[in-house]
Amino acid sequence: MAASKPVEAAVVAAAAPGSGSGVGGGGATAGPGTGGLPRWQLALAVGAPLLLGAGAMYLWSRQRRRREAGGGGDAGGLKRNSERKTPEGRASPALGSGHPEGPGAHLEMNSLDRAQAAKNKGNKYFKAGKYEQAIQCYTEAISLCPTEKNVDLSTFYQNRAAAFEQLQKWKEVAQDCTKAVELNPKYVKALFRRAKAHEKLDNKKECLEDVTAVCILEGFQNQQSMLLADKVLKLLGKEKAKEKYKNREPLMPSPQFIKSYFSSFTDDIISQPMLKGEKSDEDKDKEGEALEVKENSGYLKAKQYMEEENYDKIISECSKEIDAQGKYMAEALLLRATFYLLIGNANAAKPDLDKVISLKDANVKLRANALIKRGSMYMQQQQPLLSTQDFNMAADIDPQNADVYHHRGQLKILLDQVEEAVADFDECIRLRPESALAQAQKCFALYRQAYTGNNSSQIQAAMKGFEEVIKKFPKCAEGYALYAQALTDQQQFGKADEMYDKCIDLEPDNATTYVHKGLLQLQWKQDLDRGLELISKAIEIDNKCDFAYETMGTIEVQRGNMEKAIDMFNKAINLAKSEMEMAHLYSLCDAAHAQTEVAKKYGLKPPTL
Repeated sequence: MAASKPVEAAVVAAAAPGSGSGVGGGGATAGPGTGGLPRWQLALAVGAPLLLGAGAMYLWSRQRRRREAGGGGDAGGLKRNSERKTPEGRASPALGSGHPEGPGAHLEMNSLDRAQAAKNKGNKYFKAGKYEQAIQCYTEAISLCPTEKNVDLSTFYQNRAAAFEQLQKWKEVAQDCTKAVELNPKYVKALFRRAKAHEKLDNKKECLEDVTAVCILEGFQNQQSMLLADKVLKLLGKEKAKEKYKNREPLMPSPQFIKSYFSSFTDDIISQPMLKGEKSDEDKDKEGEALEVKENSGYLKAKQYMEEENYDKIISECSKEIDAQGKYMAEALLLRATFYLLIGNANAAKPDLDKVISLKDANVKLRANALIKRGSMYMQQQQPLLSTQDFNMAADIDPQNADVYHHRGQLKILLDQVEEAVADFDECIRLRPESALAQAQKCFALYRQAYTGNNSSQIQAAMKGFEEVIKKFPKCAEGYALYAQALTDQQQFGKADEMYDKCIDLEPDNATTYVHKGLLQLQWKQDLDRGLELISKAIEIDNKCDFAYETMGTIEVQRGNMEKAIDMFNKAINLAKSEMEMAHLYSLCDAAHAQTEVAKKYGLKPPTL
């Protein structure tokens, strides 16, 4: 089963969600019914079921409706849809602010009453847009308020922070919100306002910690705080990934990954076995007969290393052919570019791909393959227009190339252009009727369209299509894998488990299948031990499977094992094949770290598995 394709689509043979797989692939797309939840939430929102569908692991939230960004509310929580601009009267009653008793009660009540009166006057100025006067009144309220009246005093600081916010005095906002939180540690409004101030001050780490606390206190129900968390996590992830990726050591993927990648092409000259006439005189056939001696060629030597799975030497041998401007220069450029992509060096791959594409006299199959790979690279870099242009150009110059339609169909899935995707899969099938993967992916595209549209009759038709595909192609692991994902969506867990077993029987060394099966155990039987056992097996099979480490990290977050989760995310980061995927993994890691800090500071922990 192909663990990765040039365009990482949800339809690709159970390609790892968020695995970075797909040498040119984009981020894993959410499956039907995801509600568009950001994947970082997996490292924060716990206690919700994990689902596997459309090639992505996500939180299931059928009843969650899309809301306009909003916020606001009282000291204990924010209203869900609209940010409250006006100051508040009372803080959360959680800490209590009962009437004092004893000899000094009358005097103390007078002080508190005067403080409340100053605050009320400040509120009037605030509503009138007179923020400087409001600040003066809130300052008076703070000075008058008895020090033991924590909740009232926290409200006054928070109100003054709101006025400072209107004047865009972010340092003062953060300082007053800090005072409010010190007095009332679970004061959501103050925490969120401080998070926004930290954002303006470019204090991303502090912003993340505050908004994480807010998300936990709100039970991940307020979209405004969720959006801020998503925003700051992405910014942190991009910053860290940019630096890390620039200085990373190239890392060759596992042999299984590389073979899976090349298996996704049928019209790729460079991945075809060497002909006898191409082999060197040192090679022998099975009978010991010497083969025809060929010229000294770096490209042919690289091809020989491919057959031997000695992948680390391929780039250098291709470079020899290119430097000598040898007979196979175009092939060497394409092969070198492909391995640059495999080790995650898109910057080095692009000039080689550009040159192959520009060689008008080169074999059209080489040029079309280079366009597919460059188009996939553009999709990974979130440049869909350039990606589409390359795929269309490939179809123009080599209209009989089934690979073009197969991989463009995956691109269309990522772009939610399902009808066009189905048309491309149909053309691939017409050109290559034995293409089991294209037929399985077509079924999945139709299923996804039906599921998203909640069309039960079309869903059943798509499921029947899967049955026909696996009956016609019983040795196609991809067909079973995609069918298993659709069955999981339909909560037919037992049958989905059987399909994953079929995948394992056909490809026992495919690590991603074990991860998917492990996730299924969590959803189906809540069998954490079995799920972790299967994911550990995936790592045993392929210790470079970033998908397995990411998934393990996510599960450890849900178990409350933050240190182990962070360790797993860091291992996945070191294996990421693109800067974009690395940024996503940093987001997960930062989310887990923020949750650890919030637990230390405020004792806030979501429910664990």
